[in-house]
Amino acid sequence: MTLESRWHVLESFAEYGAWDRLAAERQTVRLIETEHPSRLRSYHVVALDDTKEHRTSEDVWGTCTFHESSARSPNRAETVRAHNWVVAGDLVAGKPWTYLPHTARLYFRKSQLPAGETFRTKTALAVEMLRQIASASEAPVLAVTDGAYAVDTVVPPCLNPPPGQRRIDVVSRPRTDARLYHPLLANRVRADGKKRSGPDRKWGRRMPSPNRHAEWQTPWKKGKAYIYGRMRRIRFKQVLCQWAVSGWQHLVHAFVFKVEGYEERWYLISTALDLSAEQVVEIFAARFRQENGFRDHKQRLGMEECRAWTKEPILRTFQVQMIALTLLRLLQFRLDKAWGKGEWWAKPEWNQHKQHPSILDVRRLFWRHRERIAQLVLKLEELDHCEISLPRRQRPAQMAA
Repeated sequence: MTLESRWHVLESFAEYGAWDRLAAERQTVRLIETEHPSRLRSYHVVALDDTKEHRTSEDVWGTCTFHESSARSPNRAETVRAHNWVVAGDLVAGKPWTYLPHTARLYFRKSQLPAGETFRTKTALAVEMLRQIASASEAPVLAVTDGAYAVDTVVPPCLNPPPGQRRIDVVSRPRTDARLYHPLLANRVRADGKKRSGPDRKWGRRMPSPNRHAEWQTPWKKGKAYIYGRMRRIRFKQVLCQWAVSGWQHLVHAFVFKVEGYEERWYLISTALDLSAEQVVEIFAARFRQENGFRDHKQRLGMEECRAWTKEPILRTFQVQMIALTLLRLLQFRLDKAWGKGEWWAKPEWNQHKQHPSILDVRRLFWRHRERIAQLVLKLEELDHCEISLPRRQRPAQMAA
């Protein structure tokens, strides 16, 4: 079977099939919870970011134009046409961490909104997705995001959920000039012990922003964390404060990190006060496993090779590919458990120092057994057809059972 014919099968399935996409997302979250739950302390760690799926034609439903700098994409024009997806997935702790995508929404620019669609901002889509994940999760959700989502349209809705829903904590990167305030311990009273007239204060005294961390009245501390493939020494400052984005009601931890191997400082914010500095920096570094997941989605599962033109096939194809990526990773966990890590996959000749299997390794395993898998699928189809066509009294005993 040629690659083109295999793609035709997927495209036909996405075009003519029909299923509840929201239910599929929720069920994928539950499957991950059953097979390989992601936990850090008591938190269900979820990475959230957006990615572009480039399409060249204006006639493809849902595409918008975007500007990309030549430094980031030297082989592409500055203005590209693409689908812009907001994607969320679990981060499973390990060395390395593993990314398991399960939820996505397609974002449209307001000036290029398709007919019949309602405009939603990226941040509104992000909050909607996180709340959906939190409702399906057994543990409280910890969202790990880039600085683009560390804004007042994401953080306060997560920290102040509607009645009946759980709070969602956030680890993100604040602006370098973020407005921070000392914790307000108590409102001032007069010398006679009576409360001063006027409204109570909500904010403490203004404190230096992260880029002025040298003025923070706290010493540098040392530690180690698993960052980008190995244990690295870190130095950090940590302060308990109020953050203008999260609101005066919530205290946060603000951090500045000096990471071994990196010249620039890392500025991070965590609303989960029970996490240590080492855990916060490790979680944020693990967020880049999502970028690796986007690469696998594009290079191994054909995100940008999709030839669908209309709404439903576009939405279904992306979801099928995204869930397939998660199922491949869950299969990898089963194989590691059954056979041991490094036993079921082979190191390539050009990289004998490779330590962990990739999506390509799992695909190669399927390809080696493709004939037996095809025979199994055929037998299941024949059995299903036999069940439907025969009256119940004529079916074999084992089939009726």
